[in-house]
Amino acid sequence: QVQLVESGGGSVQTGGSLRLSCAVSGYIESTHCITWFRQHPGKEREGVAAICTKPSNSFYDDSVKGRFTISKDNTQNTLYLQMNLLKPEDTAMYYCAARTWSGAWYVAAGYDYWGHGTQVTVSS
Repeated sequence: QVQLVESGGGSVQTGGSLRLSCAVSGYIESTHCITWFRQHPGKEREGVAAICTKPSNSFYDDSVKGRFTISKDNTQNTLYLQMNLLKPEDTAMYYCAARTWSGAWYVAAGYDYWGHGTQVTVSS
């Protein structure tokens, strides 16, 4: 079992920044990818950024490349998402998720564990 708890969401204006955190606990060694997803109202969850192992790599959705940075502090077992140059279209509920097997990082159905989410609102 893996537990995930997100924090750091909030409201900012266009061009602002936020840093999301995801505290990871449990059988962390079993995880293959830990990923940030987001969900706009009435839409499917979409992959934003991921850190995967075997081999180690980071992935980003094209819509956030150059603006968002994913990182992981292994000593604190915490995943971060630094979000800069925020746009109104970034407004969504953001979720942290973990999967224990390989596959396309951006496919939500492949994830075994999910946090409860944190809301990000960007006003124009």
